[in-house]
Amino acid sequence: VFKNLRAVAEASGGDLNRIVKLTIYLTDLQNFSMVNSVMSEYFDEPYPARAAIGVATLPKEADVEAEGILAL
Repeated sequence: VFKNLRAVAEASGGDLNRIVKLTIYLTDLQNFSMVNSVMSEYFDEPYPARAAIGVATLPKEADVEAEGILAL
């Protein structure tokens, strides 16, 4: 998920550190701590504001999806 976000950010002329807000969709909210751990590998502190939303299903049977707002 974060590799895809990075690719989109770079294609727009930015990078992950210019993301100001993340919305993370999880089919199991118990995985939120794991997402935070992975996120720390891609983002520098201070991390962007974020919200986690529990959902029943995601496209392509994914467990996690994320959407970011990038400030250019």
